[in-house]
Amino acid sequence: MRRQTLDTVRNPVLPGSHPDPSLLRVGPDYYLATSTFEWCPGVRLHHSRDLVHWRPLGGALDGTRLLDLAGCPDSGGVWAPNLSHADGLFHLLYSNVSAYAGGFTDAPAYVTTAPSVHGPWSDPVLLHARGFDASLFHDGPESWMVNLVHDWRPGHGGSAGLEATRYDRAARRLVGDPVRLRLPPSASWIEGPNLYRRGPWYYLLTADGGTGYGHRVTVARSRSLPGPYERDPAGPLITARDHPGLPLQKAGHGSLAETAGGRSCLAYLVARPLGRHGPCVLGRETALAPVTWTSDGWPRTPTGLPLPGFPVADLLGDAGGPPARADTVHVDVDVDVDADHADADHADVAVDGSGERDGFDRPVLGPQWSTLRRPAAPDWLSLTGRPSHLRVHGGRSPQSLVGPSLVARRVTSLRCSFEATVEYRPRSFQHLAGITAYYNTRNWYYLHLTADDHGETVLRWAGCDRGALTVDEAGGLPLPGVTRLRLGLDIDGAELGFRCDTGSGWRPFGPRLDATVLSDEHAEEMEDGRIRTMGFTGAFVGLWVWDLTGRGLPADFDDAAYRASSGPGQAGRPPA
Repeated sequence: MRRQTLDTVRNPVLPGSHPDPSLLRVGPDYYLATSTFEWCPGVRLHHSRDLVHWRPLGGALDGTRLLDLAGCPDSGGVWAPNLSHADGLFHLLYSNVSAYAGGFTDAPAYVTTAPSVHGPWSDPVLLHARGFDASLFHDGPESWMVNLVHDWRPGHGGSAGLEATRYDRAARRLVGDPVRLRLPPSASWIEGPNLYRRGPWYYLLTADGGTGYGHRVTVARSRSLPGPYERDPAGPLITARDHPGLPLQKAGHGSLAETAGGRSCLAYLVARPLGRHGPCVLGRETALAPVTWTSDGWPRTPTGLPLPGFPVADLLGDAGGPPARADTVHVDVDVDVDADHADADHADVAVDGSGERDGFDRPVLGPQWSTLRRPAAPDWLSLTGRPSHLRVHGGRSPQSLVGPSLVARRVTSLRCSFEATVEYRPRSFQHLAGITAYYNTRNWYYLHLTADDHGETVLRWAGCDRGALTVDEAGGLPLPGVTRLRLGLDIDGAELGFRCDTGSGWRPFGPRLDATVLSDEHAEEMEDGRIRTMGFTGAFVGLWVWDLTGRGLPADFDDAAYRASSGPGQAGRPPA
């Protein structure tokens, strides 16, 4: 255990699924935008004034006007958003990926603007669909859109390099033909481009080495925007590729910002595997690193490796930067390295520094919650239909890419618990409601109330492992006359277990299950040498209701609680 104070930046600063960070400073305020894939609202935003504590703002793209995810594949949807600021407006550039299998990638890129990070966001404008990982570079009155050019042709490696196209900020449209950037001769597949200008140099910050354990952040520079670019002779800005024993792995996909103290900061993604190069249940998370500049103008991180922590003065200077805003809650408690410290400062729910409890007493969902492939809307979800409850109308099957009814939050610790009270009156085996540990349509676990063939309520668990479905009908618990009970699940490293409380205390339910089914590595599937399914999202836990009759039978949920645990064997303890 160690003390979390304003003196230390502790990585990851955004635990759980927060990949592809885009870091932006506007005055004294810092913002991080991260990928959300098939989850709504799209583009998760966080705010800080001290770079230590980050307040979740929810998602920017909070309706189908801004983002329609119906039908998007697993790990499709929003890839690598880019947040920038010019002319008094926030500019949000994002892709909505509708296909990536078989060598093709359909990734239309949109831009939307807002006078405040809280919105309102303008109607999105389609810029192009030539590639993905697009960013905006503002250079005085000029702006450029930079992106990878995807090449679908067999034998071409998937990438035709990087391009930049002039962007008219006033008209919100691209102008002229794209300019192909002349990359270093050694550059192969590189993605996640961000362009910066410092003195006479244009700096190109990129991700290469794939998205797994070979990931890294690289830097090249040129005296002109088109290039030619020369690679930093010292090697990657940051990577863990040759250090499998480090606790933070997969370091890559970075962005830079100048801090209020005149220093430079790198935001990048990391992962915390189970074992050396093991499965990553938590997905890819956001970390920070201080950056200094050499006398000949190259950026450097302290060791070139992802560090679990470093002094905040390395970013803000000895003065420690400006005071935090009053609406940012600082938590000064003893925390474990796995503790959930990103969402613990959300003022809309009861928190204790390592967890949260939501009684659903507000008219809208808190920013810790996400919904799958469709925004939270009155046609299937209500916080006012029954006071202090979340009412969820049953949705389509887990295989459907349209119309699921799942409300979930990110798993942020390798040892954690989640529980909720559910009230439900199933009428047939086609009605199910309960809690889930979820990765994607092909990998999940589900503890649920349903009805047996006689119409009696029964508690069962089900699971799906790469599309192979298991339903434990023989091990069900009959619950005659019971319509309200508490359900829980515990993740303890590579294991997951369910439990239930029908009024006489907690009891385990079902076998111990393999939690690594919920990892990025397990979710990724290949077919004939090509990607079938990506694994980009990390695990979620949440509330799930099915109605396979199509009538939307509702379930009511109350008192949903998530808690990170401090060590092995403690995940099964309910939150205090």
